[in-house]
Amino acid sequence: MPNGSLNRWLHTESGMPTLNNTLSLAQRLDIAVDIMDALDYLHNHCQLPIIHCDLKPSNILLAEDMSARVGDFGISRIISESESMILQNSNSTIGIRGSIGYVAPGKCYVFFSLYSKSFCKYGMLINTSFFFCIIIEYGEASSITTFGDVYSLGILLLEIFTGRSPIDDMFRGSMDLHKFSEDALLDKIWEIADTTMWLHTGTHDSNTRNIIEQCLVHVIALGVTCSRKQPRERTLIQDAVNEMHAIRDSYLKFARPLVVEHGAGTILQ
Repeated sequence: MPNGSLNRWLHTESGMPTLNNTLSLAQRLDIAVDIMDALDYLHNHCQLPIIHCDLKPSNILLAEDMSARVGDFGISRIISESESMILQNSNSTIGIRGSIGYVAPGKCYVFFSLYSKSFCKYGMLINTSFFFCIIIEYGEASSITTFGDVYSLGILLLEIFTGRSPIDDMFRGSMDLHKFSEDALLDKIWEIADTTMWLHTGTHDSNTRNIIEQCLVHVIALGVTCSRKQPRERTLIQDAVNEMHAIRDSYLKFARPLVVEHGAGTILQ
């Protein structure tokens, strides 16, 4: 695709953010809408539902007009309605499916055999095997459902608007991108927003700041509700799509009259 992946625009390799290698707030809102429309189509409007299983910035491709396409279906699943019901009620372990940081949280117990050893003691041949177990705090090891894609979508939304990857070094212990964003909802939204957006959008006017702040609060809140730990607590994709369209349309209704062309980007006066 002409403009590569979303990852390239969120995490610029040059280290010097400019109008030509960053995204405005309006562009991010449009991209989020495109992604969510695509996911809603996969889950609810295909003849058989498709679960993507690996939604992340490097799998979102941008066309010449910066519209987004969901790509890379290498580990996706096509499931029947009956199979979906079985999967949702299954307790069988199927392992991790997706990328760390974007996969819904859970515990997958993995056993490794270190080595086997035989030795003689007290005239007996003794065979021993040494094992250890690790608990991977990533991946719903019980089932693959649309709820997993919604979790990945929530994390992706938070990354788009904070500019922080879920595997950033700052996220350690109990602090992750979900909690980082949720904690900021009340009064720290400006502190977590990706500052490269302000290359495109002036924020000095009080009315502009209020509109932008409301937009950010709503979209971050949506990302948080989509990435809840418990699958049943996550926003349904069809509801998330409607909400994202409303957030985008509300912002653009305010922004469009104030947009002026400025080289390759746009600036709000």
